[in-house]
Amino acid sequence: MKSILLGMGLALLASDAYAISRYNAASMSCGEVRATIARDGAAIVRYRSARTGGQLYGRYVRDVRFCASSEQPETTYITTRDTSNCPVYECRPFDLDDDFLLFRHR
Repeated sequence: MKSILLGMGLALLASDAYAISRYNAASMSCGEVRATIARDGAAIVRYRSARTGGQLYGRYVRDVRFCASSEQPETTYITTRDTSNCPVYECRPFDLDDDFLLFRHR
């Protein structure tokens, strides 16, 4: 019984380490959003769509270490308080059709 309780307690502590912060880009400048992502490594950011005006959200990362092994960071743009083109990184699956990893015959 003690080992079960100990295991549950450790699981609860470990789950806090994987918590990801959520932010609202409408109340932050582009610099603040980028600094937050740089500090936290990854963050979920809500923002207003530049095309439709609807509410969107995404998970944005500092670098490749915060992406899954089958993903890479790619630049995308979100709307913040001061600009509609704030550059951030978003994890996207590798595109195996771009010949990046293929060897070419001479």
